[in-house]
Amino acid sequence: MPTVCTTIKVSKDGQYILATGTYKPRVRCYDTYQLSLKFERCLDSEVVTFETLSDDYSKIVFLHNDRYIEFHSQSGFYYKTRIPKFGRDFSYHYPSCDLYFVGASSEVYRLNLEQGRYLNPLQTDAAENNVCDINSVHGLFATGTVEGRVECWDPRVRSRVGLLDCALSSVTADSEVNSLPTISALKFNGALTMAVGTSTGQVLLYDLRSDKPLLVKDHQYGLPIKSVHFQNSLDLILSADSRIIKMWNKNSGKIFTSLEPEHDINDVCLYPNSGMLLTANETPKMGIYYIPVLGPAPRWCSFLDNLTEELEENPESTVYDDYKFVTRKDLENLGLTHLIGSPFLRAYMHGFFMDIRLYHKVKLMVNPFAYEEYRKDKIRQKIEETRAQRVQLKKLPKVNKELALKLIEEEEEKQRATWKKKVKNLPNILTDDRFKVMFENPDFQVDEESEEFRLLNPLVSKISEKRKKKLRLLEQQEAPQKEEEEELEGRPSDAESSESSDDEKGWVDEVRKQRRLLQQEERARRQERLREDQQTVLRPQFYEIKAGEEFRSFKDSATRQRLRNKTLEDRLKLEAKNGTLSVSDTTVGSKQLTFTLKRSEQQKQQQAAEKMHRQERKALRRPAGHLKSRRKRGRPFP
Repeated sequence: MPTVCTTIKVSKDGQYILATGTYKPRVRCYDTYQLSLKFERCLDSEVVTFETLSDDYSKIVFLHNDRYIEFHSQSGFYYKTRIPKFGRDFSYHYPSCDLYFVGASSEVYRLNLEQGRYLNPLQTDAAENNVCDINSVHGLFATGTVEGRVECWDPRVRSRVGLLDCALSSVTADSEVNSLPTISALKFNGALTMAVGTSTGQVLLYDLRSDKPLLVKDHQYGLPIKSVHFQNSLDLILSADSRIIKMWNKNSGKIFTSLEPEHDINDVCLYPNSGMLLTANETPKMGIYYIPVLGPAPRWCSFLDNLTEELEENPESTVYDDYKFVTRKDLENLGLTHLIGSPFLRAYMHGFFMDIRLYHKVKLMVNPFAYEEYRKDKIRQKIEETRAQRVQLKKLPKVNKELALKLIEEEEEKQRATWKKKVKNLPNILTDDRFKVMFENPDFQVDEESEEFRLLNPLVSKISEKRKKKLRLLEQQEAPQKEEEEELEGRPSDAESSESSDDEKGWVDEVRKQRRLLQQEERARRQERLREDQQTVLRPQFYEIKAGEEFRSFKDSATRQRLRNKTLEDRLKLEAKNGTLSVSDTTVGSKQLTFTLKRSEQQKQQQAAEKMHRQERKALRRPAGHLKSRRKRGRPFP
């Protein structure tokens, strides 16, 4: 529907589903065999309720909220008439072709569809009538009144045959009634059973042979009952208010199950001979629920039975539903690091999954007073909530107090800027849930002594001093019972408050100063390490050589040192010349790699070509020099 669906019903043959809604007022018919929309018709006013007189959609009667009764045939609009008073409900009596209308009147209007005229109305004792129904077995007509009574009439003699005071019977020892219960729902089942719903949320089950209810079921919500349906295969009653649909046993009143949709309920329809429920909600989409226990799926959606059977055969639980994710630090706190690698822990990302029961058991053993601490924290939170209306001071978090104070100052400056100019107000980090852990977890504490912090914040020293003074003032205000700290000598509090900022000093000088301090600290650490190394006494270490082996690692240390700076070819030539390549045993093993240097024919030809090229270049240079010498001496060219 465009906005809201008000009523929904199924045709008697089960092929068509009709629903009315708004806005604009309309009726939609869905063909279940084709699984598509059959037609849609717009109406002049909103529909209170409607009824299909035929087995399909060919004859429909609509009751509008402007007193009009509209008849539709298979082709569309057929006829329209009007009743004297605003109608609230109507029923169709098949043996006599009479329509019984109830509404804001004490009379029940009768419209005979065979004769096409109104008949004499039925005069009730009520001021107004809300709902009505006709028993399909013996034709008894019943109407529910605003006084909380049900009047039963015999259509054959047009006289009242019974009166039930449901308002008095609905009040039990456990129920709290603040107003007079009126009848809001009425439904017959068989020849002798009738269910009545009240505006205070009770459902009364009657046997027509008694004026006392067999069972009273309270929804406990205090909302009017919208509809009541009988489910005969399991002896269940489906009662619905605007919030919940309850299914309970009509003999014992025990709850079978309940459905609570996200949006308010306007009407409920039980698809005949199946376990499917259709709901009209305060939302564009209508609700469809399938409960296999209530019955099989309709023929046009029999695939639902196969789906439910497959789900029952292969029940799949969500992975890690009963597990707790813990990090390595959590395991150290619990003393369970020895379980790493065992089946009790499943490695995942940067931590492990462990059974939730084992986690709770170990946590209780490690910290048996956890519940007491939790209780104290809750009491502290309640006390702080009660103090919310009092005048509060600036309360800083336990972690990163200086950063929080800096953010508070920036927020105050932004607020002053917004007062002077129209500046867009940006969100504050202190009030953002994404960054709240930074001010709660001690692991996120800013290390102001680190090198990165001191170099990236050159003016942090001066600014931090002012913030520390403010922190001390705030702590004194938060804890007045503590003794006030003594003022520094030669600097009274007035001088501190009136001290001008040192922002004029360049950040370059401050960075240089911080770097010099870091170099001095690094030099002091190196001297401390050197002093510790000098004090350390080195003891000789002895190694045992196996029998039959010769140790030669220190004989040629000087030669090896010279060989390290030469190429591989030069080292091999020198070792071949000295005869050291025949060594078969070394300190690193008994294996060695031997190279044999041979020149190929291609290398020889290349060397010969290079030699000839050098000779040709020398021959070319010689005449050029000879000509130069002759030019210098002034001799003519030959």
